Amino acid sequence: MGKGTYEVVRTETIDAPSAVIHDLLTDFHEWLRWSPWEDLDPDLRRTYSGADRGVGAVYEWSGNRKAGQGRMEVTGDEPLEVVVAVTFLKPFKSSSTATFALEPAGAGTTVTWTMVGPMTLATKVMGIFKGMDDLIGPDFEKGLSRLKTTAEGA
Repeated sequence: MGKGTYEVVRTETIDAPSAVIHDLLTDFHEWLRWSPWEDLDPDLRRTYSGADRGVGAVYEWSGNRKAGQGRMEVTGDEPLEVVVAVTFLKPFKSSSTATFALEPAGAGTTVTWTMVGPMTLATKVMGIFKGMDDLIGPDFEKGLSRLKTTAEGA
C-alpha cells in the first residue's frame, strides 16, 4: 500500500463450503447473524435497498456514536470473491473497499477479509493513537469468528 492508503487483512478457515459463506456475504440481511458491528447499538436503524443480494444490494445504517452512520453496497459478486463499497458518514467521512476472498481448503473454505481505503485526515488523526490495523483488525477477527460459527451451523 502507498503512504496515502491503509490496508487491513484477516483470514479464517471455515469448515463450510464456499457457497454457504458466499450467501452470508452477499445478502446484507444475513450480516445481522455475523457482523462484528451489529451489537454496537441495540437501537441501530437499518435500511435495505437495491437488489436483494449480490451486486446492487445496499445496506444503510444509522446509530449511536459507536455505530455511526454509513452505507455499504455490493459492487462485485463472483463465486469466490465478494466486493463491498463502504462509506462512513459519521463519526467521520471515509470510503473504503472491503473484499472477501474465498479459497476452497479441503472440505472447508479459507476466507480472507481485506479492507483498503485512503488515509484521510480523520484516519491519520486516529492513527496517531492506533494504526488502522489495530483499530479495525480486532473487529475483522470477531466478524470472521462469528461468520465461522454461523456458516458451520448452517
